[in-house]
Amino acid sequence: MTEREADRSGGPQDGGDGDPWLDRPAPVRAEETLDPGAVLDFLRGHGLADDASVTIEQFPRGFSNLTYLVTCGTRHFVLRRPPAGVGKGVAHDVLREARLLAALGTVFPRVPGVLATCEDAAIVGAPFYLMERARGIILRDRLPSGLVLDAAQMRQVSEAAIDTLAEIHAVDYRAAGLEGLGRPEGYTTRQVEGWSRRFAACRTGPQPDVERLVAWLAGAVPPERGHALVHNDFKYDNLVLSAADPSRVVAVLDWEMATIGDPWMDLGTTLAYWVEADDPPMLRSLGLGVTALPGNLTREAVVALRSCHRTRGARYAVLLRVRGVQGRRDCPADLCPLCEGDDARRAVHAP
Repeated sequence: MTEREADRSGGPQDGGDGDPWLDRPAPVRAEETLDPGAVLDFLRGHGLADDASVTIEQFPRGFSNLTYLVTCGTRHFVLRRPPAGVGKGVAHDVLREARLLAALGTVFPRVPGVLATCEDAAIVGAPFYLMERARGIILRDRLPSGLVLDAAQMRQVSEAAIDTLAEIHAVDYRAAGLEGLGRPEGYTTRQVEGWSRRFAACRTGPQPDVERLVAWLAGAVPPERGHALVHNDFKYDNLVLSAADPSRVVAVLDWEMATIGDPWMDLGTTLAYWVEADDPPMLRSLGLGVTALPGNLTREAVVALRSCHRTRGARYAVLLRVRGVQGRRDCPADLCPLCEGDDARRAVHAP
């Protein structure tokens, strides 16, 4: 039985609910309640109900869409819907996210399986979909209470995260039928132009520092270096880690912003979240502090590790680790965590 199947059948996954540091839901916020009877009827209509009642809780984090835990007997489902009153932008299009997950799951196993979708807003107040629950640890602004990860373990977690990002970028999105997901040509230019438009729309007075930055960005757009599946919000709190081995990524969540574009822009988004211990207080106050704990890769090392995947590919990175060779050609050897040791550099970085 796979992890996904174990969770679907209501059995324990990655330690079960007995582990106090597993990500847990909370009571539903008063203004975001769902009708349990309507949800139960939907489950029955799709052959998913094994009890006469449901309980609904809410995962309190997340901004673009609302996420609930629906429990029906021994079965657990995650329900995703947009908040009330939002427009029709990609960030709130949960049915697009459901279609993406269903297709992506055929080539990338670390996504929850989609169980049902619904376009009828009358049931919960908006279109929604149901997916399997991926149980595990989610690192947010601090380590979960009771969880201790030393520097060596945090090193492994941070490496696993960037390895997973590289695997996403290596996905054969055409084989999954996702070539129509976005418009890859001109992707980077559109991102920069979009940032500038949003700044102009919300500006309330002179902002000379930001205006200089806007002008610099417009003139510094790099040439496109290929297209890939990009997550667009890849950070620790969108990763589910195994409770038995936190260095193993069980699932990647929150794909609503995913598209086809420049993978190095995706890396840039991750770096924007990657706070370090000696960053200015303003950055450290953003609630992203887990990357600043001892043992995490630095931003420079993140870039170096991701660059290693570029030059040899994620599959080769795994091969090197298995064979005990800690590096590969054309990477910044002094920074890359996979290229430590003179023997490795001579073996791999030689002409």
